[in-house]
Amino acid sequence: MNGFIRLISLLLFCLISIHCFSQKDTSKTKNGETDLYKAACKLSDSAKYKDAIVLFKKAIKIKPDFTDAYNKMAFAKLKLEDYKGAEKDLQAALKIYPDNYESQKIMGILYYETKKLKEAKATLDSASQLNTDDPELFYYKAKLMFDGKAYKNALDACNRAMELNPKYLAVIYLKGQIRFAMKDYAYCISELSEYIKLMPATNPDYEAYKTRAKARFEIRDYKNAVNDWNVYIEAFPEDEEAWVSRGACKIEIIDNTGAIADFDAAIKLNPKNPVSYNYRGVAKGENKQFVEAIKDFDYSIKLKYDYAGAFVNRAAVKFASKDKRGACDDLNKADSLGDEMAIRLIETYCKQK
Repeated sequence: MNGFIRLISLLLFCLISIHCFSQKDTSKTKNGETDLYKAACKLSDSAKYKDAIVLFKKAIKIKPDFTDAYNKMAFAKLKLEDYKGAEKDLQAALKIYPDNYESQKIMGILYYETKKLKEAKATLDSASQLNTDDPELFYYKAKLMFDGKAYKNALDACNRAMELNPKYLAVIYLKGQIRFAMKDYAYCISELSEYIKLMPATNPDYEAYKTRAKARFEIRDYKNAVNDWNVYIEAFPEDEEAWVSRGACKIEIIDNTGAIADFDAAIKLNPKNPVSYNYRGVAKGENKQFVEAIKDFDYSIKLKYDYAGAFVNRAAVKFASKDKRGACDDLNKADSLGDEMAIRLIETYCKQK
């Protein structure tokens, strides 16, 4: 009898254990898609998009109507520039839930990134009917307006985004770009200075230095423009425009020898740019290297026969080297090419008294 009781107890224990194990396993299966989704989101937030996509796919396999997983997977593919894959995922999400805000917003971003601007505007406008508190939505609306040269409206959209997220770095930079396009150079410099101060030191955006350098040149802050070009050129020494621009700034602060070195570097990168020879001729003229300056102007004009600015600059050097006739011939040529300064110089220096 006692043996029978022990046998019954053992069977009951086994049944209870099996039941508990079964319940635990079912719970794990039930929540598996959520765990996969959370792990995938962490990977995506760390820019490990390929690994994230693998887990998003597994989550969707468990739960085929997992809209959030489709959206996040589409975003990861967007970052990897798999635009067709991203669009396919978003279409699947919208088929499940047509009024899903995230799906519409990401689709609008996708259209923007693939230059389908009309579709981008329509989709982002539709998304804005569902949510008016997302700074990213206003950022992309601002980018669309900026591309369409609706600068005031773009600034308004940026300001709305900043109300929602005052430290939104991409918006601060976009505001700087808009201000530059509007020729509000002082505001541009202010926005970009704030952006440069806040951006990660480990991942600097050198384009901000480039744009700020150009804005500083426009307000004649040549010394600080040179400082910005220094930072940019250290990162991108193959950018011909940067060498030419820094050289032009150095002429203005009377560092002509430094300017010549910059134009030498630009010419080494591109021996066929007439602008580099023209500006190097100016710098050499300022250093009273008249013969070498004339050679640079001659070659600049050889590369671009209708380069009015080069004719004016060559005239200045010819005046300095006492070749008045040659200088006036150059000014007359520049005048025939439509240079506004040339006619004033002709009136002052070339008319018979």
